Amino acid sequence: MKVLLYLAALLFAVQLATSEIYFSEEFNDGWDQRWVLSKSKGSDAGVFKISAGKYFTDEAAEKGLQTSQDAKFYQISAQTKEFSNQDKPLVLQFSVKNEQNIDCGGGYVKILPAGLDQENFNGDSEYNIMFGPDICGATKRVHFIVTYKGKNHLIKSEIRAESDEFTHLYTLILNPDQTFQVLIDNKEVRKGNLLEAFDFLPPKEINDPSVSKPADWVDEKEIVDPEAKKPEGWDSIPAQITDPEAKQPEDWDTELDGEWEAPQIPNPEFKGEWKAARIANPAYKGEWVHPRIANPEYQEDNQIYAFKSNNFVGIEIWQVKSGTIFDNFLVTDSAETAAEWAEKSANRNQAEKDLKKKEDDEKRAANKDEAAPETDTENEAEPELSDLDLDDDDDTEAKADHDEL
Repeated sequence: MKVLLYLAALLFAVQLATSEIYFSEEFNDGWDQRWVLSKSKGSDAGVFKISAGKYFTDEAAEKGLQTSQDAKFYQISAQTKEFSNQDKPLVLQFSVKNEQNIDCGGGYVKILPAGLDQENFNGDSEYNIMFGPDICGATKRVHFIVTYKGKNHLIKSEIRAESDEFTHLYTLILNPDQTFQVLIDNKEVRKGNLLEAFDFLPPKEINDPSVSKPADWVDEKEIVDPEAKKPEGWDSIPAQITDPEAKQPEDWDTELDGEWEAPQIPNPEFKGEWKAARIANPAYKGEWVHPRIANPEYQEDNQIYAFKSNNFVGIEIWQVKSGTIFDNFLVTDSAETAAEWAEKSANRNQAEKDLKKKEDDEKRAANKDEAAPETDTENEAEPELSDLDLDDDDDTEAKADHDEL
């Protein structure tokens, strides 16, 4: 057993040793030399700042890149070591803290190929992958978009994003067998196969264009009964009748109120519009199924996951309400390395929640103290029976009342 544990540990160590980190960023000194702010939006471009936010346990270690102006575009990128993810995993990981309780804005990141004009980085810039949270009103989803043959493809099923004000870690693992995993806070929230989760390729089969449904094909299951006849007098039954129980009010004045008329009520005998009964269609042939053939445009592709050039990491978002903090960037070829790095921010979320709760508790206590009325009970004494001004006749009753006091 010890030998097996030793071998497993050795294998893990070898995997970490052979893994490659293409890019990492924790926004320490010199970060502004590694990141280039786009000038694409001019005066509509928002300003980034470095901040650990309101809640932190180690300010220096928890500082990240924060959006700081409302209703602005944020476009910034950093160059990575250029690499291809052919035949190996591609892992993108970063943390997002929406401490502004975001109402509408993006928190996603792009991996882009070589050739990006960083000072003109914008929404039309070619990218390979877009991944991360996007929140606007009731829509709270994790975007996962893969570019294939020049077209951006969004995953078909929704992945729910976290929307509170604390740090959350987002991880995307893209494997060479065309499978993927999405993790939030190092816990898997979605996995699947690219071909099944996206509409990259046309269908394998299509309806045979040379075949059409026969003109005499009957696919109506039921028909109106040709022998059905409307009952005699059906249309002569009125929808409403005079209320037989209605009586003219005793104070009714014909000269002033006019001729009294009894109110109308629904006729219980009225059956509505007559419709002929429907019966099974004796000519019914069943549902016609269009014959299928192989789609000549379909071509299998087991390289959808692979990008020859990955060379930049970029943030390209719009935010109505600013305050999002990006941190803990990692681009690697190892899910194990990403899991190890995830431990760096594993406890941030709970620590921030604890600090927020402490702050809220202190505020509630302070507000309670301010609202409490001041009372002076030192000189208040219960009246003695002898001090009461009582008549003799009321003496017994007053004593009983006093005793109750």
